[in-house]
Amino acid sequence: MTRLPAPRRILMTVDAVGGVWRYAMDLARGLSAVGIDTVFAGFGPEPDEAKRREAEAIGKLVWRSAPLDWMAKGERDLTEVGPQIAALAEREGVDLLHLNLPSQAVGLAVDAPVVTVSHSCVVTWFCAVRGHAVPQPWAWQEHVNADGLRRCDAVVVPSRSHGDMVTEAYGAVPQLSVVYNATRLPPETPRKEAFVFAAGRWWDDGKNGRTLDEAAERTHWPIVMAGPTRGPSGQQVALLAAKAKGELSHSETMNHLVKAAIFVSPSIYEPFGLAALEAARLGAALVLSDIKTYRELWQDAALFVDPHDPLAIADAINRLSQDQGLRHALSARAQEISRTFTLERQVNEMVRIYARTLARRSLHAAE
Repeated sequence: MTRLPAPRRILMTVDAVGGVWRYAMDLARGLSAVGIDTVFAGFGPEPDEAKRREAEAIGKLVWRSAPLDWMAKGERDLTEVGPQIAALAEREGVDLLHLNLPSQAVGLAVDAPVVTVSHSCVVTWFCAVRGHAVPQPWAWQEHVNADGLRRCDAVVVPSRSHGDMVTEAYGAVPQLSVVYNATRLPPETPRKEAFVFAAGRWWDDGKNGRTLDEAAERTHWPIVMAGPTRGPSGQQVALLAAKAKGELSHSETMNHLVKAAIFVSPSIYEPFGLAALEAARLGAALVLSDIKTYRELWQDAALFVDPHDPLAIADAINRLSQDQGLRHALSARAQEISRTFTLERQVNEMVRIYARTLARRSLHAAE
């Protein structure tokens, strides 16, 4: 079989607010190892100095002033995003664009093919978290995302479950592929300590921090919650019973996670759940909300709980804290599954998608 040529240089959009940063840094590092250079185009709140250094050690980082779609007040706020990406792509001479928000394809006029990854979106968030369609003040998001998805040459989702939500929200998406996320962490089974760890953007109702904090009033072991409690648009949540650590660097988060005997995620909306993967790789037993994504990824390797029931969450945590045999069995099974989510696999699958997309674009140009 003839191997299709891969791009030599790509432009990848990124933000410094959530999990897209870790996804982009790890993927770009893996792409570099197979000879693909990355130019990062950043949008939204600027990264701190540590994140800047991390990105610049991998590729070129250029930050733009335009907002992320979920932080915009209206469609008009996004009018400069496409042109800014196009200008940077032309200046940097990239072969392909990898967007981490479908909306960034709107108004994007480039000759190079465009691959976008739907990590999450406001429309599917409202469906999962609020149980209804996006409200009228946010209705423009549905139009913008649908338009962006149509304009892309290929679309990637991090789980089949999220892919189902995307197609339910926007209709059939041509060239849709599932590529699971990955972690670079090596498998470890260190000496664990008697505490529970959780990580997330707790100001986001989809992460369900309030319910976990209520559960912490009833658990035998303390629950340590790492992550910001105040969002960029003024969202906030008070954590009273859990031990709130605030926003930590990735290395600081891993320093806590490597010690935790139990990891808990009460998320209502989770297109993949990278923190759960990192916890499994580091030998923690998993307590996860009973949602389709987690069932897809961790079917027989976790205790699943109703994310709306703090007592059920506490009971599952207490069961694991008291049953060492079950705790060790679940942690071993989760770590076994985690070994399949490798960066090498993710890079190879993305490179194949890039190559197929380049080949299709070349074929159409020749017609």
